[in-house]
Amino acid sequence: MSLDLVLKAEGITKSFPGVKALADVSFDLRRGEVHSLCGENGAGKSTLIKTLSGIWNFGTYEGSFFVDDTEARFSGIADAETVGLAVIYQELALVDEMTVAENIYLGHEPTRFGFVDWDKMYKDAAALLDHFGIDIDPAERVGNLGVGKQQLVEIVKALKKESHILILDEPTAALTEREVDILLKMIREIKARGIACIYITHKLDEVFAISDRITVLRDGKTIATLQASESSKAEVIRHMVGREIDDLFPYVKADRGECLLEARNVSVESDEGQKVVRDVSFQVARGEVLGFGGLMGAGRSELLMNVIGAFGKRSSGEVMFKGEAFAPRTPQSAIEKGLVMVTEDRKRYGLVLEQSNGFNLSLSSLTEITASNGLVDVNQEVSRNEAIAKQLQVKAPSLETVTSTLSGGNQQKIVIGKALLCEPDVIFLDEPTRGIDVGAKLEVYELVNALKSQGKAIVIVSSEMPELMGLSDRIIMLSEGAVGGEFDREDFSQETLLAAAISASENRNSGETHE
Repeated sequence: MSLDLVLKAEGITKSFPGVKALADVSFDLRRGEVHSLCGENGAGKSTLIKTLSGIWNFGTYEGSFFVDDTEARFSGIADAETVGLAVIYQELALVDEMTVAENIYLGHEPTRFGFVDWDKMYKDAAALLDHFGIDIDPAERVGNLGVGKQQLVEIVKALKKESHILILDEPTAALTEREVDILLKMIREIKARGIACIYITHKLDEVFAISDRITVLRDGKTIATLQASESSKAEVIRHMVGREIDDLFPYVKADRGECLLEARNVSVESDEGQKVVRDVSFQVARGEVLGFGGLMGAGRSELLMNVIGAFGKRSSGEVMFKGEAFAPRTPQSAIEKGLVMVTEDRKRYGLVLEQSNGFNLSLSSLTEITASNGLVDVNQEVSRNEAIAKQLQVKAPSLETVTSTLSGGNQQKIVIGKALLCEPDVIFLDEPTRGIDVGAKLEVYELVNALKSQGKAIVIVSSEMPELMGLSDRIIMLSEGAVGGEFDREDFSQETLLAAAISASENRNSGETHE
């Protein structure tokens, strides 16, 4: 193995009953390199990482891999950590009730005379945080930190063990843009120290911002390894999905019909009395996609959740649905009227993960399949669920499959299918492609266009500006709960929209906007 290589995998093959998850995969990692691993959900990324990190122990796979010229025969994660390989998963392994220092040194606390040396632990933790330029108090309880800072603590915890190979699995999925910038800066710094990183994400902007090389997996096979500086998003996407993508955001113009939903000067307060939406008005008609953009905390989700009766108190304004006053007390009331919402947090609000796909699909429309005797018509339920699963191309063995076992993209299809079974006229889609791969995103975009052509009215919230511009007929930019600007499709540009996203807050800060 080359002196420059710290890890090399050759011919890794891993099978499960009826499925070959990896087929002759080869991969290597160089010292001081960020090597991104890309592929659609189900491509084999997670299986490869579990193999490299000892979760799938030696003997359960074919092929071999080497760490620093020595063949790795791990029997568990502890063996991987012993040779300096650490994995940071999207679900962080931190204890909220313990301090930053206690988490960093958990299981490896410095001792003196048989007791934990608390002074040394906090002093060493402070020095370690300072070494990586992280401004976090080591005495702060981890539960008080935002997700971004928790992610940094997790990385410091791994590096404290003198790891020289770091695997980051979807590290920015729940981070704000500012937190992403901080994390990427830290990765560049640890890369400069000679630490090698395997980086896994669906966000191709990050891939090209941070990577030296990119390896694409598809259907459990190594498709290509590319030099990031000589490649492009289009090339990576082509390798991921196995075909040319002529238009990542296929826009369809539909006939605009009657106005279905109108909000007039709506202001919303949180349960704590904080004003989160300020005097917002909008309309959306049949055959139209209305986009809402803005920076984090702009009030986009809060506005939509208030309209469906799921959040806060409407302190002023009114909403009209099909020409009538509309103020549902619960989301179920909104669904009964013909308005449904796909929430941004599918795992927390959209799904019962340990139940079956069929259970989740039926959850919001049980009244439609319940007979007069109060019992669910199982034949009708199965027929409806099979039809929507086929329409959305849900990849799962059956309707009885537990939803938590599906990929993120297929979980999202279940959430959307559940909404469509309510037969709504207006559909709210809040970050509908968050955490799903490029192929699944394209399917969501095509579905949005199909619903639009059917005369549905669609309101979409997205933090991805190209996505928002690609799908929308009109866009309203919010800033700190207020409207910064409204734009027709011919006026879209990232610069104009971004300027509108900050204009309301600038006006308020300068005293031009008054409560």
